[in-house]
Formats: sequence, C-alpha cells, structure tokens
Amino acid sequence: QVLGGHGAKCLAALRRMLASQPLTRMAAARPLFKKLLVANRGEIACRVMRTAHRMGIETVAVYSEPDSRAPHVALAGQSVCVGSAASADSYLRIDRILDAIASTGAEAVHPGYGFLSENAAFSEAVEAAGVAFVGPAAFAINAMGDKIESKRLAAEAGVTTIPGFEGVIADADEAARVASEVGFPVMIKASAGGGGKGMRIAWDEAEARQAFGLSQREAAASFGDDRIFIERYVEKPRHIEIQLIADTHGNVVYLPERECSVQRRNQKVVEEAPAPHFSEATWRRMGEEAVQLAKAVGYRSAGTVEFLVDARDQHYFLEMNTRLQVEHPVTECVAGIDLVEEMIRVAAGEKLSIAQADVRRIGWAIESRVYAEDPLRGFLPSIGTLSAYRPPDEAACNKAADLAMRVEGEGGEGGLVRVDDGCAEGGEISVHYDPMIAKLITHGRDREHARQLMIAALDRYVIHGSALRHNLNFLRTIMGNDTFIAGKITTGFIPDQFPDGYRGHQLSASERIDLIAAAAALEHAAAGQANSGSGTAAAAAPYSVRIEGVGEGEGDDHSLAVMDEDCDGLPVGPGSELRVASTDDAGEGWSRTLRLVQSGLGPSGILEAEMLGDASDATPATLVVQVQERLPLGWRLCAFGTSFTVLARPPHYAALGVHMKPPPPSPFAGSLLSPMPGTLHSVAVEVGERVALGQELCVVEAMKMQNVLVAERDGVVSELYATPGDTLAADQPIVGFEK
Repeated sequence: QVLGGHGAKCLAALRRMLASQPLTRMAAARPLFKKLLVANRGEIACRVMRTAHRMGIETVAVYSEPDSRAPHVALAGQSVCVGSAASADSYLRIDRILDAIASTGAEAVHPGYGFLSENAAFSEAVEAAGVAFVGPAAFAINAMGDKIESKRLAAEAGVTTIPGFEGVIADADEAARVASEVGFPVMIKASAGGGGKGMRIAWDEAEARQAFGLSQREAAASFGDDRIFIERYVEKPRHIEIQLIADTHGNVVYLPERECSVQRRNQKVVEEAPAPHFSEATWRRMGEEAVQLAKAVGYRSAGTVEFLVDARDQHYFLEMNTRLQVEHPVTECVAGIDLVEEMIRVAAGEKLSIAQADVRRIGWAIESRVYAEDPLRGFLPSIGTLSAYRPPDEAACNKAADLAMRVEGEGGEGGLVRVDDGCAEGGEISVHYDPMIAKLITHGRDREHARQLMIAALDRYVIHGSALRHNLNFLRTIMGNDTFIAGKITTGFIPDQFPDGYRGHQLSASERIDLIAAAAALEHAAAGQANSGSGTAAAAAPYSVRIEGVGEGEGDDHSLAVMDEDCDGLPVGPGSELRVASTDDAGEGWSRTLRLVQSGLGPSGILEAEMLGDASDATPATLVVQVQERLPLGWRLCAFGTSFTVLARPPHYAALGVHMKPPPPSPFAGSLLSPMPGTLHSVAVEVGERVALGQELCVVEAMKMQNVLVAERDGVVSELYATPGDTLAADQPIVGFEK
C-alpha cells in the first residue's frame, strides 16, 4: 500500500491502485466482514462501497424516499428505505438505521461524513447491537465533537491552542461582553459544529450579537445542539490539517499535511496535499501533537486534527474531526493509502499496514469541490435537474496538461483524474441535502502538473441544467489565479482576491478571440453537417460574431471568414483544420487555426481544438469549449468554466439587429428577490419603513444555512410579498420598494 520510488512509474502504479485494481492486502480466504451497511448517501456512500466491493464485502444502502433511484442505492447489493426526504426523518433516524442493520444482517456500519458520523449515541447503539462501527469509539467522538471540551483536552495533551473563553455563551449580550474581553476580532462557533456551519466572525459588539443569533440557529438546525463559544480570530492564517489513522493496538500514524485555506464562509473549496511552502519540520511538529491528542482520548480509525498556522509558522489547534474528511482523497493520492480500507481493517481488529517511518509523499494532489451553487450570486445554493452530466476523460486531460507544460514522451505519464460523485445524468439536486455534486481530484508529478490536470478536467466537466447553477467557473478562475499559482494562500484568499464578490471569469483579449473563433468554427461545422447530404462542402461563408453580456468593448461584432484548410470536400470533423480570420475593415486583423479533436456537434458536446502556430503565446495549447445549446442565431457556450451567449449570424442580420427594441423591464425591478429556493425565516422590516444601504431585510434558510439578505440601496419599503415560514422559489419577490 505504501508505494516506493518516484516520478511517472510511481504515479502510474498509484493510479491503477486507486482506480480499479485490488489493493495489496486483500483477504485471501474470506472478507473481514460479510456485509457492510453505509449509513449515508451521495458521493461518500458510493466511495465507501467501491472499496468494500474491492475487499469482497457486500454492501447495504439506506435511502430516503426521494433517493430511491440514487446511484448509491444502485451500487449497493441491498437497500432499505429509512424515511421521507427530511434528514431528521431518514438519515438521522438511528432507530430506523438499526432496524436496517438487523433486517439485512450487516456486520459493520460505515457512517461516511456528516449525518450520524460524529454522533456518539449512534456509535454506541451500533456496537451495543453487536455490530462493528467503522469509526472511533463513542468516548472519543464525545470528547472531540464538543469543541469546548476538545480544546481543554488538547491543551492538557500539550497541543497549542487559540486563546478564548472556555465556556458556553448564554445569550447575545454575553456574547458581546465576552467578545470584548477576548479582543476583536473573534470567532463565534457552535460547540458541536463542523463543515462551516454555526460559525461567524465578529469585528465589534453589534456584529457579535448578530453572529450569536445566526450561529445558534444554524447549530440547532444542523446539529441539534445550539451551544456557542468564542475564541480569538487569527487573521488570515493558513488552515492546515493532519490526517491520522490509528488502530486498537496502540499504533497511531500521521500522514502528509493538507492545505485547506481556500475557503468561503469557513467552508473549504479547494484542498491540496502537501501544502505549498510548508516545511517538513513544521509538519512533523504538528503531526506529533496530533498523535499526542489521539492517544490521550484512546482514538481509533481515521481522524483529522485541524490547525491554524500564522505567518511565523506558529500553529494553533482548531478542532479534531472524528470521521473521514471530505478532502481525504488528496491524502490517499500522495500517501498511496486507501483510508477507507484502513478504517475497515481497524474496525475488524487488524493492525495498521504502515508505521510512521513508512510514510512517503508521492507527487502532488489537488481537490476541487464541485457544488450546486451560484458564485455570481454570493455562492447561494442551487437546485435542479442534471440534464447533462459527464465527468472529464482522464486521457484527454493528461494530453492537454502535457501540451500546456510542453511535456513530450514518457515524462507525461502518470496523471490521475479522479471523480468522487454520487449523482448521474437525469438526477436531481435537492433542497433537502448538501449541494455538493462531486469532488474532482487530480494527482500529478508536482504541483504545476496537478494544477494543469485540474484545469483540463474542469474544462471538460459537463454539468448542465436549465435552472441549475454550479461553481465550475469559480474553480476554473482559482486555478488560473496568480496568487494561487504562487502557492501564497491564506484563509483570506477568496475575500482578498475577490473583494467585490465573484463576477465571473474575465476574458483576456486572447481568450475573447479564442471564444469568437470557436463559435465561428462551430457555425461552419454545423453548416457543413447540414450540407453533408448534398455531396458538397459548405462554402466559406462570412459570419458576424459577438459575445453577449460581457465587459465594455467585448460585445462588438466581429466580421469573420472561416476556411477549411483541408479543402477535401468532407464535412468538418475530428482532424479538420479550420482557419478563422478577422475581416474587419478597422482595427488590427487576427487569425486562429484550429485543428479539431472534437467538433462539438457530437454526443460529447465538446469542441476541442489544438491551437496551431499562428496563435499568440497567451493562447492555450488546447482550447476546450462546451456546447450547451444551439440558439436560432448563435450558441450557448461554456469556456474557461463560464457560460457565454455568442451570436453567430450572417453580416446583414447583425446590421438589422441594432434596430431591435430592448425587452421591457420586470415589474419587480428593484425589489429584493430570493436568491435561492428556501424558507423565509424572518423579516426585519415593515411597510413604510425607510432602510439604508446594507441594512438587514430578512433571513432565508436553505440547506440548513441561514442567509442574511440586506438592502442594496437606500429606500422605503412599499410592500412585503412573503411572510416568515413561506417556501420561496429562486427569484421570488420578498420586499418591494417605492420607485
């Protein structure tokens, strides 16, 4: 399981191991457990089941009524319905899951992450039923799950902790007083919290009072425990994690560190291993402290100790997660270990397969969390149907990464593109559960190779739905960000790089030309396809191409000509070379020559082209454009992670277009609209009230997160279109204002 060596051969071996081949410690005679029940859903349930199947273990799925046709149910050998859509009536029902264990004869239970994974009562109940719990003992879950108690135990174990108030905060007034005593800024946190829920930063007493209420309500909704505590907020630290694995024989091993600083609202977005610009000495100090803490609570199974690290490389204990982390794949990649297999073996009483001296770092891994959310609207959750869903092809990503890095021959082998998902085309992203669609992981020879693989994978990841939004655009922008490329990351990365919020990918001059050329090439290929029955090739007709809805100066019409360099009379397809040239009378002319790998008209829905010698140095070696929709006079395209409407018309159509009237304004223009589906939790204003810019108007709850909506301008409330408790659709009016 621990792979020696280095470079391409080692990475290729690791890819085979993690992708499909049996692991090295397969049970020769009978599996460790005959049957494993996974008390979870989505991608983590599928991920656990795949390892169990490789180990020869049968699997059981539990599911809610709307999840009856979910991929994790199809993957399991048996499945049991445990209730309705609400988590509280299904995935959090310990009694029903225990009934499922008994009825199926499961010998072990893996909780995944979230839901009951850190519920000590569940762990106790499973083991009381004579079934193995694939996770830590109840005592460790209780000790580390309570953030107040875990901080005290960590200090006693010799782990460096953050200054703060060691007690439960009673109300908003006490929160303001304690925050002042600790010293602003402070972090107001749920004692039972995790996953970014129940956490708020406060910079003054007013914010402390507001943050206390929001955090308390989120904590109650998410964890059934509304206790809140306060500690000093370490400004712009790095968020570094230490992955542990421990057995019941006294062995505890720490693995390569994870960098988790790219986060928003305390929710991780991009993780990587190892951490850039991070010394081995600091890693070992943190690892040794993490082991001390694990031994102090008699820990077993996989767990993660999270630290904040300041600019002087001083680390502070943040919390310990007594479960498998969402970001565990990056550790698996660089350590060469299947953590789920290790957890199952520990639960069966086996010793760890490795010692601390065996731990090695193999290459570099990056994980991007793919969420159903709208980055252009403050990352608010999104729901809808996956009308198109196609994960990226690994071979194509490797080829593109090697072209970008100018790698030739054997040096380009070994890149891994891994997608951990639990959804499928036609599936539904529901308001009832976490909005994560998938985790996209790449593993390369070094950080730059992993980054280029991630760019190639994001460009080729097809996710589309009429009302569904996702964050591929934001992830793609991060991968190309200069600060991220330099590895100079702190938890302030997103607010620092996007101080006014994310406004979508901003096309460079070269990228704009590439997209225009792609649209013209598509138009030419479609004309050739339509003309294929006539036995003649499409003529090199002129086109007028314009990108709609972009920045100043980028919405101009471009007069273009497309020429088929092959001139063989055949329809345009893979291997064709198309030359797209500007024929504008004014300005500098330009041209692009595209050698098509995919035409964009086939079932893949992807136009992929190698950009040949006439392209500027700023143009990527490979251009990838997703074809989302054929419009009457153009295309809906996704490039660089962002959707664009590109008009491609005959020149005389473009000339007539300037005379078209704009659509009438919406009657709700200027009103506060719900940015997402959810429930209206509260309204803070009344009709006739004068409000100021930034004033709280209402709170909308969606996916257990409470979102405060504020006034975008000064004004007077003229109408309230909804009342607390109402179910809201996206873009439904909530508050109207006088004109």
